[in-house]
Amino acid sequence: MSDRYIDPERAQFDAFKALPRDTVIQMLNLVRFKAAATYPDGHPLEGKGLTGAEAYANYGKDSGPVFQRVGGSVVWSGTMEAMVIGPEDELWDAAFIARYPNSGAFMEMVTDPVYREAVIHRQAAVETSRLIRCAPKASRSETVFG
Repeated sequence: MSDRYIDPERAQFDAFKALPRDTVIQMLNLVRFKAAATYPDGHPLEGKGLTGAEAYANYGKDSGPVFQRVGGSVVWSGTMEAMVIGPEDELWDAAFIARYPNSGAFMEMVTDPVYREAVIHRQAAVETSRLIRCAPKASRSETVFG
């Protein structure tokens, strides 16, 4: 199995679709960029010397309007400083949580033609990533452990 995770595998996507579709979801995103973006042959940005971070910024710019239109929002973002528990070689350049009103909104986004064009930037930018669907707790008063 590869240690490069860019797009979901069919079984992972099927498992996502089998979960409840009418509840708020939050997606934990962990992303490591390539040093140099690798666009497909014939893409207008192929060979232009963009870094992975620059290509990912293009992904955000181009996909952002679709993300907002479906009701998505970023509820938290941060910069990794140190791995306290976990593999020392698992370093992340971007970490954020995206909130969607329901999984249907996420599905609408990833199947939108504008988004599908924008995702080429993400594929060019990302060395590896993790995308983890989470269900928010019902009450903010609950502890992390409860």
